[in-house]
Amino acid sequence: MIVSGVVGYRVIAGYSWVEATWMTIITASTVGYSEIRPTDEPTKIFTVVFIVCSLFVIAFAVSVVTEYLLARSTIYNVKHRRMKKKIDSLKNHVIICGYGRNGKQAAEKLKAYKRPFVIVEKNEEISNQIPDDVLYILGNANEDELLKSAGVERAACLICALPDDASNLFVVLSARQLNKNMTIVSRASDENSLRKLKLAGADKTVMPDKIGGDHMAAMVVLPDLVHFMDQLAFDGKSNINLEEISIDEISKGQEASSILDLDIRKKTGCNVIGYKKPNGEYIVNPESTQLLEAHSKLIVLGRPEQIVKLNELFRINSNEFYHN
Repeated sequence: MIVSGVVGYRVIAGYSWVEATWMTIITASTVGYSEIRPTDEPTKIFTVVFIVCSLFVIAFAVSVVTEYLLARSTIYNVKHRRMKKKIDSLKNHVIICGYGRNGKQAAEKLKAYKRPFVIVEKNEEISNQIPDDVLYILGNANEDELLKSAGVERAACLICALPDDASNLFVVLSARQLNKNMTIVSRASDENSLRKLKLAGADKTVMPDKIGGDHMAAMVVLPDLVHFMDQLAFDGKSNINLEEISIDEISKGQEASSILDLDIRKKTGCNVIGYKKPNGEYIVNPESTQLLEAHSKLIVLGRPEQIVKLNELFRINSNEFYHN
């Protein structure tokens, strides 16, 4: 429209290029300044046609932009209302605070294990990277109301993976006050922050840099062993070889007083490689005569199909089954 107006005034009215541009802009924008010079009939007819066409084009452009904005806003609201409804229905889920490198990795592993989780991320650009099938809340995890919206009072675990220790400390402190019973795992960058996070209520703390350095050194010193351990624990749901089983769940399937009574090796092919006592003490490669106590756990090693047999044998519900 601008080009046609400039050319029209140039050809029909004989205006200079600057005058034609000026007339086109004030006419199309309906500003209504006075004409540069008296106009003849052909120029007036052209101006009338140009005004009508300009109004139609502007109206159409406004309607398209408005429709786009309204549609986008409606889709956004519907999506988040639906997501909020799903979050409100969750119980015994995991809350991940921060979708950085560590938070993203934690989310991928929980998704592989089919554990329900919610992500809390305050950066809108980062939140756009979250897959559509993953539940998340946009906001600051430091706010108690936001944690409540994520279901912190019903959550089984909270993973605090924010980039700085001060923010992690604040979130851990707030989350512990809102839920005394859930497990809190926090990221730490500085060794001096470990004790403070523990005092604030974190059950476990992880230093990614330290773990990464230890892992790289171990790959140099014991490469085959490290590779074997990686295959055991971190390859995803289809290749899981390590499982942690609650004795309370096993007792629902059959009565047993010792590991020998369970006869796991013969029935499923799995091997018991660890035993956790109720007081938290671990026994590596326990004897078959090890007595089983309530609230204790077995660490079992086996191939995926053997783990499936183990689940079927003791009828362990997937929601009550703990993964290492």
